[in-house]
Order: sequence, then C-alpha cells, then structure tokens
Amino acid sequence: MEDSIKDTDEPEYRLRRSLTAVDLAAFGIGVIVGTGIFVLTGQQAAINAGPAIVLSFVIAGVVCALAAMCYAEFASTVPVAGSAYTFSYATLGEFVAWIIGWDLCLELALGAAVVSRGWSAYLQQLLDLPGWLAGDKALPDWGAIFIVLALGVVMIVGMKMSSRLTNVLVGVKLAVIFFVIGLGIFFIKTSNYSPFIPPAQPAPKASGGNAPLLQVLAGVTPQHFGWFGVLAAAAIVFFAYIGFDIVATAAEETKNPQRDMPRGILASLAICALLYVAVSAVVTGMTKYTNLNTGAPLAKAFNDVGQGWAAKLIALGAISGITSVILVMMLGQTRVFFAMSRDGLLPPAIAKVHPRFGTPWVVTILTCVVVAALAGFIPLSELSELTSIGTLFAFVVVSIGVVILRRTRPDLPRTFRAPGVPWLPVASVAASVWLMLNLPVETWIRFVVWMAVGLAVYFLYGARHSRLRRAGQRAPEEPVAPTSA
Repeated sequence: MEDSIKDTDEPEYRLRRSLTAVDLAAFGIGVIVGTGIFVLTGQQAAINAGPAIVLSFVIAGVVCALAAMCYAEFASTVPVAGSAYTFSYATLGEFVAWIIGWDLCLELALGAAVVSRGWSAYLQQLLDLPGWLAGDKALPDWGAIFIVLALGVVMIVGMKMSSRLTNVLVGVKLAVIFFVIGLGIFFIKTSNYSPFIPPAQPAPKASGGNAPLLQVLAGVTPQHFGWFGVLAAAAIVFFAYIGFDIVATAAEETKNPQRDMPRGILASLAICALLYVAVSAVVTGMTKYTNLNTGAPLAKAFNDVGQGWAAKLIALGAISGITSVILVMMLGQTRVFFAMSRDGLLPPAIAKVHPRFGTPWVVTILTCVVVAALAGFIPLSELSELTSIGTLFAFVVVSIGVVILRRTRPDLPRTFRAPGVPWLPVASVAASVWLMLNLPVETWIRFVVWMAVGLAVYFLYGARHSRLRRAGQRAPEEPVAPTSA
C-alpha cells in the first residue's frame, strides 16, 4: 500500500495534480450521461416497464450507489492512478490486479470504440453526411476515427485541457437535458401515466447464446411489464450509469484526493440519477409509452406533441454527451495502462510522462490508435455488452477489496468510510452478480475467452517482468539466526 503511494512521487512517472472536486464531478457526469439518457429511457419504457421506468432508474441508481461508496473509500485511501486495478493490487495482490486490469479494457477501450461509432452515426444524421464517410454503414468509419484521434491530442496536451473540454461538453449536454425537461413538462398528460405499472405479459424465450444466463441456469420465464419487467428494465438501464468508477482513475491527478475523490464520485452519480428520473418521467408523460420503442425516443416524444423542431437540438446534445463519454473513457484507459506499466506488468517504456505536459503521452498514443482501429474497422454492436460485464466484474472485486482492507489494514487513515461494512459491500456484490446473470450466454463466453487471453499475456510477460518479481530477485538472503544448544 505504502509502496503504491510512494510510486506517485517518482520524477519519471509523476503526474501533474490539477483537478478539483468540481472537475471530478464533471468527468463523472461527462461519462455517465451519454446515449443512455437519449435512448434507454424510452426504449425500456416501451419494452419492459411502462411509465414505471422511473422506478427502474431508481433501483439501478441504488445498486450503483452501493459500489460507488466502496470506490469512494478506496479512492480516498489509496489516491493512485488505476482505479480498480490499483485497489486490487494493494489488497488482493498482483495476480488479481492483472485480471481486473485486463478486465477494465472491456469497459474502457472497447466501450470508447463502441461509443465512437455512435458519435459518428449522430453526426451523420445531424449534418446529413454521405454514408461512406460516417455512420453505421461506413467502413472505415472516418467519423469515429476522427473523433478518437482529435480527443487523443487533447489528452496529450494536458489533463486540465481535457477537464476544460469536458466541462464545456457537459455544460452543453446539461443545457439540452434541462431544455427537454423544461419544455416537455408543459406537454405532460396524466393519462399517459395510466397504468403506471402495466400488467405483466409473458415474453418469448430467447434461445441459444442470446438467452440470459439466469434463464439457462434456473429456467426462469422472462416477462414484460409488471414488477418483473421493472426489474428487467433496471438490469438494462443500469448500464446507463456506467462511468462513475472511471473518476477514480484520476486520483493521482487530483489536488486533494482524500477529500475530493469521494465528493466527485458520489456527486456525479447523484446528479445523473436525478436527471435520468426526471427525463424518463417527462418523456413517458408526453406520449404513450408504447410509442417510444425507437432509436430516438426523445425526438419521437417531441414529434408526437408537434414540436419536431426540437429534434435537431436533441441530436446536438447527444453528440456533446457522447463526445465527453469517449474522452473520459479513453482517459481512464490510459491511466489503467499507466499504472500497470509502472508496476512492470506491461512494458515500463509506455508509462513515460511528457516533460512539458505532465501526461503519459506514449500510452495515450497507443490507446488512441487501438481505439481508432476498433471504431473505424470493426462492427462492435454485438460486443457492446462486454463493456457491461467488465464493469460489473470490477464492482465485485472492489467491493470485496473494501472488506479485506478493513480487516488487514485497519490502521490506514480513511477520510471517507463506506457505511455498513461488511453488509454494504456484500449487497453490492450480490446486486452486481444478479445483473451479470441477466446478460446473454454469448457475452459470458466472450468474457471467458478474453480473460483466458489475458492470463496467457500475464504468464508470458507480466509475471516475469513485474516489479514485485524483480524486487524479490534483488533482495539479499536474510541471515539465519543461530539456534541454541
């Protein structure tokens, strides 16, 4: 634990501390509020929950809050870059840390690539660009490649520059969301809220790899609507909250991490939960929930009340929202790779910090090239759920780590303590596992294959070059104490 914190002062790997609690909250809002608020609100109301989608967002927010408090305790106790990877390294050891670091690639790098393609699609619709240049059918997707590389330049120039751009994008995004709420509230019809929880309807069973793992293991019959539908929607809209954990990757670049990390993490989650609930309440009040099963439910709601002119403004808000998601996800990925390289699990050369900008420029370039290649040339729609399972797995490890660290190092100063330990972390683990079980079988198969590749990389390179291994090889043998006759 102390060695991890000491590493942050090494001149060769020292990151510049420039972030405040406001910056961290903006990062959190920037990555959480993305396509979820513009798409999932209406779609899940139409498919699973009806107007009770409001309750689904509340339930999902509570599940995230359990994990968020565990992250907040860790981030204030171990203010080191790397988030869940660093927390695992300090509490569960190098091997588990490698597993969680490799797992975070699913959430961050793959997630950024998926969202970049969404950014390109929105841009193509907003500017009516040719299909070969940007959008779902473009191959290569030049729009996605452009936004990844452009944000990469911003990331290299400096963390404060990235923070300023994020603040601007978040401001635009929030302005559009407040516009949706402020204008939409005048078109609410209370009759659209009836029935608030529609009667349960049997859903067709998915087969093969598309079936949720819970259905395969327990033979559970899926349902639309009713309370089962509300819970099913909560399992899906939960993924709209993904991102608050990325705030923890910036701990090493925060001026006062012990105080500001918990504030930034919890504030971003609370603000986003309120926005999700408000938007879902307004949209389901503007039009019947059965009309919202579309890729642009907010635009559909405004069209239904004769305010189609608002669709362009909503698209602008979506582009701003997605841009900030890409930026913060790639920032998080570079900081995880930075921490892993500093520990020797990846080549240390990629953790070099730029002498002028104070950012890990080599790993930033490598990350942007990989994300741009994935976003530009590979259709990633079928892989997007890997982002979710990777995040939930990280939640499980961090929640377990809080309990372990409380027992093994009760002496550590903790400016923020998660309440109700060990019961709160246990509840976080149970809720995360439940949501993982609702993911399709094929997602679990891909997850297992990805982790198997990660284990091969660890044993072929990481385990042989890690700092812990090198330190053990250099340590002199301890003298054997003489035994008495």
